[in-house]
Amino acid sequence: MTKGHNGLTYADAGVDIDAGNALVDRIKPAAKSTSRSGVMGGLGGFGALFDLKAAGYQDPILVAATDGVGTKLRIAIDTGHVDTIGIDLVAMCVNDLVCQGAEPLFFLDYFATGKLEVEEAARIIAGIARGCADSGCALIGGETAEMPGMYHKGDFDLAGFAVGAMERGQDLPRDIQKGDILLGLASSGVHSNGYSFVRKVVELSGLGWDAKSPFSDGTLGEALLTPTRLYVKQALAAVRAGGVHGLAHITGGGLTENPPRVLPEGLACEIDLGAWQLPPVFRWLATTANMAEPELLKTFNCGIGMILVVAEDRADALTDLLGTMGETVTDMGRIVEGQGVIYRGKLL
Repeated sequence: MTKGHNGLTYADAGVDIDAGNALVDRIKPAAKSTSRSGVMGGLGGFGALFDLKAAGYQDPILVAATDGVGTKLRIAIDTGHVDTIGIDLVAMCVNDLVCQGAEPLFFLDYFATGKLEVEEAARIIAGIARGCADSGCALIGGETAEMPGMYHKGDFDLAGFAVGAMERGQDLPRDIQKGDILLGLASSGVHSNGYSFVRKVVELSGLGWDAKSPFSDGTLGEALLTPTRLYVKQALAAVRAGGVHGLAHITGGGLTENPPRVLPEGLACEIDLGAWQLPPVFRWLATTANMAEPELLKTFNCGIGMILVVAEDRADALTDLLGTMGETVTDMGRIVEGQGVIYRGKLL
């Protein structure tokens, strides 16, 4: 057999193994900064190990969640502002976990692109590590996939996988009853849902991502990339203080669709829309799109990113506790007989 001198390599096909290895080396310090009790080993193995006993659990139930950040990625890619999109990825997973009563323990990420750019990828994963550190969970593994022909130049996709735990019998929701109070925690903006609609509204407005934001400081792109808030530490503190019967993360489906997910049959959330001010970003979206209030409420969080359903006699104490943790807390309604969400008052 004749020995070839110009044989085709994997790099010729568009996959650079050396770049992948360089990325792993770059992100090791970021991953290490998220370490917590229970973590075993480091990056680079075929799987990631975690010791539940070392994390302090006696009879644990595991809870898992996975999510992405949707078409908010398109804005990050188009503007080049990718440093905080990883926070969104973590938040969309761990904020769901805590609604079950679970403490997030560890996180894995999946980053896929057509051509791996080490500097950009390192910035993205540094954001993931920051989100993990801020929510008390460890970044213990992940996957970087370089797939030529699957993505347009410069495009990438993200998915996140979070695992948490609780002691047996501590799962939420539980004991929700008529008269319980709804405490709303403020959002930082649109968070990571509804961005296909957001992008359509921006197109309708005629503004570019680098235009001055019509509702805040900075550019429009920067404003709409404000990362999703992480509610883990605040929510867990409230749960451990006692009196929390349920938690609802306000994601796709907005205030109309998410709170009923924690309710038993025969009960409804009565929400007073006059209890808080609609943040400027939502007012701009609604005005620009000539959006009806019911559609707004069913699409966005409208300024409330997490709702706690709490016992009436614990509402004041929990409001004080959350206030000491820097939360803006809104007494936004109560549990009543009925079905779904019953709105009182107006946002617009």
